[in-house]
Amino acid sequence: MKITNPGLQSGGARITYHVSRITIMSYDEFLAERIERILQERRVQYHAKKMFGGVCHMVDDKICTGVMRNELLVRIDPVLHEKKLEQPGVSPLDADGGMRGFLMIDPENTDMDEDLRYWVDLALEFNPRAKATRK
Repeated sequence: MKITNPGLQSGGARITYHVSRITIMSYDEFLAERIERILQERRVQYHAKKMFGGVCHMVDDKICTGVMRNELLVRIDPVLHEKKLEQPGVSPLDADGGMRGFLMIDPENTDMDEDLRYWVDLALEFNPRAKATRK
């Protein structure tokens, strides 16, 4: 983006500033910490990777869980996708349905530790069978 300020002069010429667009990615860090505590309790080796404007928890180099904005991201068995979408506060990651098994869970359904554990455990259960993404 270019901004020109005609009020500022430099030797009779206009001064033009070039400003690049800055994108701020934010996510609920407290939710991410809660997920990481559960993974640590389960003695799961993982690493956090920033992507999708949030953070994903990679288990065996595959997306398992994550946080986007203030919502939980889980990767579950695609066979369970439609059934889990019937639960309140659950939506697909991809509105077009192309990413079956990737679900977003709203904050009201992860406030309680037992609810968060349910979703994290469901993602961990599927992880060994999930296909790794191409690098």
